[in-house]
Amino acid sequence: MMSLLTSAVTAFAPMQLGGLLSQPLGQALAVIVAIGLVIIIGRIALKIAWRLVTIAAVVVGALLLLSFFGISVL
Repeated sequence: MMSLLTSAVTAFAPMQLGGLLSQPLGQALAVIVAIGLVIIIGRIALKIAWRLVTIAAVVVGALLLLSFFGISVL
């Protein structure tokens, strides 16, 4: 039963979206949605990257301070 429903949805989806994406406004909407997804994924990646950069700066700064006092950690 589920495979029949899945095959029916996959068979009719291109027909429904074909008319929408063939018009210039439909294509513009698709591009805007794609750009929005890239921005959302980029924001998440940058949030993680800034945390990693901050942690790395603190660790390197601490190692530098320790080396000023003659303590060699590495």
